[in-house]
Amino acid sequence: MAFSLSAFPVVGFSGSRAPSPASLSAVGVALSRVSASAAVLVGCAAGVDRVVRLSCPRASVFSAAQFGSGRGSFAARSVAFVRSLAAVGGCLVSFPSGACPAAVLPSARPAACFCGAGSGSWASAAFAVGLGVPVLLFAPAVPAWGFVSLGRGWWLLLPAVVQPSLL
Repeated sequence: MAFSLSAFPVVGFSGSRAPSPASLSAVGVALSRVSASAAVLVGCAAGVDRVVRLSCPRASVFSAAQFGSGRGSFAARSVAFVRSLAAVGGCLVSFPSGACPAAVLPSARPAACFCGAGSGSWASAAFAVGLGVPVLLFAPAVPAWGFVSLGRGWWLLLPAVVQPSLL
């Protein structure tokens, strides 16, 4: 992975509740590249979220229970999570397990991303892109949103406002 996460003051992790062995390995790689002084944000779900919580006890956990109950609480949690990254110049690192649903497109409007298409990981990535948050993905394929391949399953989308000197 040629991209440096160490330049970001905050790094958020999201991903599948049922990650592949390759994704689990990639989570470890990404965590090893986060600066010791950076804040780490993560959700409350199983899978990638759980691995990050166990590997990084200092992580701030966004819990769906803080946002009510039912499926809507997970979307509200993810919206707050991505907005937190956007507010402090953070980066989202995501590990979706499948292809991006066609209905999920980048937008700064949460309802456009969290549209019930069935993938919270992709919805979070779409919302992050819509808010101008850099997104680093580990996935076999990505939608045509402007991602650049870093090789070995890693993809990067840097908004125009991120300076190349951060790399």
